[in-house]
Amino acid sequence: MFMDVVLLTHIISFASVFIPCQNTGKHKIMSNKPEIRYAAIGDSYTIGEGAIEPDEAWPTLLTNNLKNNGVNISLVANPSKTGWTTQNVIDLELPVYDQSNPTFATLLIGVNDWVQGVSVETFHKNLNFIIEHLQSKLQNKKNLVLVTIPDFGVTPSGGQYARGRDISQGLTGFNDIIKVEAKKRGLEVVDIFPVSLGMKDHPELVATDGLHPSAKEYALWEKMIYPVVKKVLE
Repeated sequence: MFMDVVLLTHIISFASVFIPCQNTGKHKIMSNKPEIRYAAIGDSYTIGEGAIEPDEAWPTLLTNNLKNNGVNISLVANPSKTGWTTQNVIDLELPVYDQSNPTFATLLIGVNDWVQGVSVETFHKNLNFIIEHLQSKLQNKKNLVLVTIPDFGVTPSGGQYARGRDISQGLTGFNDIIKVEAKKRGLEVVDIFPVSLGMKDHPELVATDGLHPSAKEYALWEKMIYPVVKKVLE
């Protein structure tokens, strides 16, 4: 009788490894892989400026979506701040990034460099420094996804930051640099610039400040970013 109980206990323990966990109505197999430590680096677009709730920022949406689909991941750092440039990232975000001991990262930066008149050369130099630093802390150098800068010029208040310049043309130039540097390193890049143009004709995609994206726009970005990140992490 004692042997039967022991045997039954082992059978239950063995079977429990294969019991799916239920999340958002979907059955997912519990992962025994080490936790992925995600750090999101950027500016207002990464911290979710314009969204009503903090969990409406796309890095949080991305993390939750990945979790719900069986990826063992946690958002361990998002030191992004509204108004910050690539130099702010270097001075203030990278130290936080280093301390978070990340194994995966995203980078969306550059809009404030353009707004503040930072030269193309300086932006390019800073971007390279940031990418190389982010990669230097990752065990897998390919676990970094870049995201392009959206076109804020289509928003109701965007034009006031033009100062006689063509916003779309300027941001496209910065985005071209982002794409080139990603390609050089074999990194994935998600181009949200085209979808951001929808903010022009759809006021519900713009925050009440008339400048930043609304939660609905951030959700659209996350839908584009998610499959790319899922592929990278797999």
